[in-house]
Amino acid sequence: MIAFVRGNVAATSLSSAVVDVGGIGFELMCTPGTLARLRTGTVATLPTSMVVREDSMTLYGFADEEEKVVFELVQTASGVGPKVAQAIIAVLSPDGVRTAILNEDVKTLTKVPGIGQKGAQRIILELKDRIGAPTGTGGAAATPAAAAWREQVHQGLVGLGYSARDAEKAVEAVADEAGTTTSPDVGALLRSALRSLSKA
Repeated sequence: MIAFVRGNVAATSLSSAVVDVGGIGFELMCTPGTLARLRTGTVATLPTSMVVREDSMTLYGFADEEEKVVFELVQTASGVGPKVAQAIIAVLSPDGVRTAILNEDVKTLTKVPGIGQKGAQRIILELKDRIGAPTGTGGAAATPAAAAWREQVHQGLVGLGYSARDAEKAVEAVADEAGTTTSPDVGALLRSALRSLSKA
């Protein structure tokens, strides 16, 4: 299996990045928060997890090992495939996932697109004894230029299945949180935007 890739970022899209490793372009499916950290032409090292199906082999890339561990672990719960697992780490930090499961916080888990109340309860039941305690690292923070955060959050929400109109409303809802900082945390803003949509 491919544990990680390291190379020049050749391209990024709404949901993936292409990393040039020795002349071979590996396409990695990534969360918006991870993609926000990548810059075309720069060298990146991304932990990876390969999901093999009868008709496909998909490589998922992560900001750090903690995201990879949680991504792989949540898939051991019934009904959680790679797309839902990726949505989980897009909405919640690794420690956020651990805390929600340990505290049996169904409400937090149902903020993830694709997880209903029964699904959240099943995840808690099956993973509570295996998820482990929060590490306190919080995961890697995404820090793109201030001018780019709106587009990154908007693209992330659309990629998670929300309409462009709803995504735009959510972006406006978290604009004050972004403030005027030159390096807003896109991962945190995306989570806030998702919270605002869940309240709507």
